[in-house]
Amino acid sequence: MRVIFMGTPDFSVPVLDALVAAGHDIAAVYCQPPRPAGRGKKDRPTPVHARALELGLEVRHPTSLKSAEEQASFAALRADIAVVVAYGLILPQAILDAPTHGCLNIHASLLPRWRGAAPIHRAIMAGDRETGICIMQMEAGLDTGPVLLREALSIGAEETTADLHDRLSAMGAQLITQALDQLDNLSPEPQPEEGVTYAHKIDKAEAQVDFTRPAEEVDRQIRGLSPFPGAWVEHDGQRLKLLASRLAEGSGAPGEVLDDTLTLACGTGAVQILRLQRAGKGPQEAEVFLRGLPLKAGTRIG
Repeated sequence: MRVIFMGTPDFSVPVLDALVAAGHDIAAVYCQPPRPAGRGKKDRPTPVHARALELGLEVRHPTSLKSAEEQASFAALRADIAVVVAYGLILPQAILDAPTHGCLNIHASLLPRWRGAAPIHRAIMAGDRETGICIMQMEAGLDTGPVLLREALSIGAEETTADLHDRLSAMGAQLITQALDQLDNLSPEPQPEEGVTYAHKIDKAEAQVDFTRPAEEVDRQIRGLSPFPGAWVEHDGQRLKLLASRLAEGSGAPGEVLDDTLTLACGTGAVQILRLQRAGKGPQEAEVFLRGLPLKAGTRIG
């Protein structure tokens, strides 16, 4: 098929690769514009932009698709279908209608649960036991369109957003190629009205850890916000990002170090920190971190 691909972050790259490997004709790749990044604050292309250039594909990065000019340029590609995954711009109706078969979205949740911007983070933070991928026919509403294909997977007890992100990205790549192969035989199913939840964009204000909360909530916060923005605590005037954890046995004052493996007491129960990061340093496994900054039993954090 002649495909317009629309995506921006790392999550979208395996999907683009899968479409190319399957032999589809990529008419153009749409992504967010390069933005300043790094110490020099030089414009850096997005992961999809960089990968598309490596593949020799045409890249377009408009700041908006609302103008008649941009919509005409999109329609002139005469695509059979558009595949959208974590693109980052709202698609006007003229864009949705331009390809012969419309626009398909790869959404990282089991719709109608977790419509919106941060479905992977929210699934972990809410304690969901499973999530998955939906291939959805796009319409004007926020992730409201009918679903063509869906596949579920279990969320691991120690899984972080980064871990789940990679598994769902690979699943999305596999499922979209399946959807395009079977497109004429698929029957879009309207989403049920019950069970709708919204995965609101992550606010950095959510990232500070409060150890007076139950261990289950603290653990889900740490894993759900890893690697970005990273759940954090203050200790001796510096910020520590907590990047991986698991539930542990023990009790004590909230934030108290209970042993030499960095088990921390919560309001009820305890969590063991598995990976963390000091300001200006790279992430470290807890064992390595403790060699440079010992945190003895009885120390209070946060």
